[in-house]
Amino acid sequence: MELANISDTARWVAMYRVMESEKRDAIFRDPYARRLAGTRGEEILAAMPKGRTFAWPMIVRTALFDEIIMRVVGGVDTVLNLAAGLDARPYRLALPPSLKWIDVDLPPMIEYKRGVLASEKPRCEVEYVALDLADRAARRALFARVGASSQRVLVATEGLLVYLTREQAGELASDLHEQPSFRFWLIDIVAPFVLALMQKTWGAKLDAAAASLRFGPEEGPQFYEPFGWRTAEARNTFLEAKRLKRLPAQMKFWSLMSFITPKKVREQQQKGLNGVVLLERT
Repeated sequence: MELANISDTARWVAMYRVMESEKRDAIFRDPYARRLAGTRGEEILAAMPKGRTFAWPMIVRTALFDEIIMRVVGGVDTVLNLAAGLDARPYRLALPPSLKWIDVDLPPMIEYKRGVLASEKPRCEVEYVALDLADRAARRALFARVGASSQRVLVATEGLLVYLTREQAGELASDLHEQPSFRFWLIDIVAPFVLALMQKTWGAKLDAAAASLRFGPEEGPQFYEPFGWRTAEARNTFLEAKRLKRLPAQMKFWSLMSFITPKKVREQQQKGLNGVVLLERT
């Protein structure tokens, strides 16, 4: 089973939510994930090299996004979820009924997701927007509309930025900052060392699906400061996995053996941040 396009990565990641949700001690539960992933999602996960072995960072990322969103939504009136994929948070999280949640993704993904969830009742108001975020004029028009109709917006981009070039990430940051009501931006960030590992493991399959892994800034979240975004909170995936008891045994072993890691390798590992970051506008 090969990835056909970038939207197939949403089915793949949905299977990680299935894996976690079916554990007795699950750190989150997504009752919609298996339906959304479908049989194709199961087949994609089975075909991805080390697909299950490397589930833990994606699972931790989902849990961290959940935690931060639930804390921040009390102070915003809108969540703008870009490249939403098969995320079902407005259906599974105890969100304020007054909140407006806007899911944005490519037209086929939006159509599929709406169809699967058609009979489900969301916890808050949900709007679906079918849009190619690579179309800068179209996305800026969307941002202007949402910005004008909202007072305080939380933007979420889970699993999007790693597929952008450095220039594209900067343009997106600038476009978001143009809207004064866009107060917070929740992102995941990949360190260069981790990006190299991901490219080595999954690069060939993702490249074939026109979903190449590109962006892992050495400066970490400081990359976004020139575009008007400062770090309000940063969570390290490795440390959070230990806290949530989702760090695999082999990773615990390698952390204990880190003292024998060559200095050059340690220096590479210390560049950037691998984790989840809440940015706020300056």
